[in-house]
Amino acid sequence: MFSSRIFIGRTALVTGGTSGIGLAIAARLGSLGASTAIIGRDETKLESAVASLTGNGFEVRGYRADVRDEAAVHDALEGIEADFGPVGLLVNSAAGNFRVNPLDLTPNGWNAVVDIVLNGTWNLTQSVGRRAIKSATPLSVVNIGTSAALTGNPDTVHSASAKAGVLAMTKSLAAAWAPHGVRLNVLTPGLTEHTGGAGILYGTEAEMDEHLANIPLGRLASKTEIADACAFLLSDFGAYITGTELLVDGGRRLTGH
Repeated sequence: MFSSRIFIGRTALVTGGTSGIGLAIAARLGSLGASTAIIGRDETKLESAVASLTGNGFEVRGYRADVRDEAAVHDALEGIEADFGPVGLLVNSAAGNFRVNPLDLTPNGWNAVVDIVLNGTWNLTQSVGRRAIKSATPLSVVNIGTSAALTGNPDTVHSASAKAGVLAMTKSLAAAWAPHGVRLNVLTPGLTEHTGGAGILYGTEAEMDEHLANIPLGRLASKTEIADACAFLLSDFGAYITGTELLVDGGRRLTGH
């Protein structure tokens, strides 16, 4: 399906692109021909990620910015446009999460996660959307979701609430911006191997075994599988898909867990 370099001539931006799913998505978009920009807060991680992608022959650059900071987002977008041209592919993967009893969740803990996940996604999406609409640049946006946005999760109420907001935001903007040639969708991965989320949510062997028992396909997702699903939604193969959620969880939601 992706035998050709379908994103040649397109500029992709991935937030949270220094590790995990975000890094895998950046690598996939680069392999498909996109000029790829990644945004991260940690300069060392950013440089390492760029080096790993450049070593594979990808045209990629890193831009240090905190997605919660509107001014920093503006400056990063100015740099990306100067280097690569207008962003036509946006993936909001920046996130924060930790397990906590809701009774013990502090205001700082709540605000930190909601600010990164919900406000950060809004900052990037609105800023890139404004530029795309003004310049008549076709734009496809994928926001990374979580199944807890629909099912809830007692130990991650802050993240579940923020991601539920991202889902509503995505649907609302999909309706508002469709006449401008902008598509927005949510990609909701199941637990994915070799990512921070796996360790945060299921840190013990017993917890992981219980989780796997509730997945009909009997395994975790690979980062490559999630990246391929993201590339599909961003690409013209998904040109008639907007305002929806693509669930890539091995069938776990079917079991009611």
